[in-house]
Amino acid sequence: MDAEKSLEIYEFGPCEDSYQMGFSFGNHFSNLIRSRLSTDSIFNHQLLPFSQTPQAQSLLHSLSHNNSTKFPDYWNEMRGIANGSGVPFLHIMILNFRKEILPFIPKSEKIEDEETIDDCSDILVVSDTMAVAAHNEDANVALVGHTYLIKATLSNGLSYTAYTYAGELPSCAFGFNNHGLAFTLNSVPPAESEIVAGGIGRNFISRDLLEARSIDDAITRIRSSQVSIGHSYNLFDVNLRKILNVETASSQRISVHEIGSTPFFHANMYLHLQVNQVHDQNSISRQNRAALLPKKSKVDLLSLLGDTGDEEYPIYMQGPTLYTLCTAVIDLDERTMTIIKSNPRKGVVSYVFMIDKRS
Repeated sequence: MDAEKSLEIYEFGPCEDSYQMGFSFGNHFSNLIRSRLSTDSIFNHQLLPFSQTPQAQSLLHSLSHNNSTKFPDYWNEMRGIANGSGVPFLHIMILNFRKEILPFIPKSEKIEDEETIDDCSDILVVSDTMAVAAHNEDANVALVGHTYLIKATLSNGLSYTAYTYAGELPSCAFGFNNHGLAFTLNSVPPAESEIVAGGIGRNFISRDLLEARSIDDAITRIRSSQVSIGHSYNLFDVNLRKILNVETASSQRISVHEIGSTPFFHANMYLHLQVNQVHDQNSISRQNRAALLPKKSKVDLLSLLGDTGDEEYPIYMQGPTLYTLCTAVIDLDERTMTIIKSNPRKGVVSYVFMIDKRS
């Protein structure tokens, strides 16, 4: 299966109006957005039925109020995506808040066989010889063929490139801008006791990161948000040759770990922020497997992310439920982001983008 057969790059801007920007995205990718919604089992069997129940209304109201208040431009961008694609706004909204809604769906209504965790793997290193990050973008198999790249320019001259899931704000996956700031993301599973209902959605925070002007600015944007769930952010500043792993949780808890010469592998468990979390055997197995593999060169890092040695929980996933959509490689010395569609072990490059220096 070719996970990225239909990956398209859409360029837009300059644009001053957030709604118009979202409308353009939604209109251009309307068929892909509709296709995703028709085939996404988590959306159809969990999110949508729950959103129409009385017990969901308070949660949806809180999410709407808090996020539209803090990020009115991104809220309008989401409205534009809905109207441009001709999809009901509720559907686009719950798709963007899927991580903030799923924990509150009554267990009796969940379908046990459906996987609700998006799994990604990152290997990061900053040494005298290389400053590299490699990221596997893993997701539910419903996302295969339902992603695209957006290259947008804003009225203030900032431009970004973002790998985007159909119907969602750019980007819940990875991206970079022309200030030399890039990021990749890893889900983490806090225990139910750690989750706060109705907080800021992670899709809104990562959309905000696309406009960060430095790695310190990115930290400030992450720290200032009252999140529901938490997340793991890998931040890259090519101007400073610096990589940070930032783990967050509700109540504005944050832990920052600077990457050095010891290679740092991150799957989908908290590693340095002290948070009660769900036991994720998939992540634990990938973490253990990565510890055994060589990490002395960029080729080693790509080989690690392409590893299928653990048949039950491979680092490189090919279904039936979870799938590695692509691999992104950020080289801070070359100032590039490379996207690889097939197993990264093969080294077959699909796209190479320059991470521009601030002008």
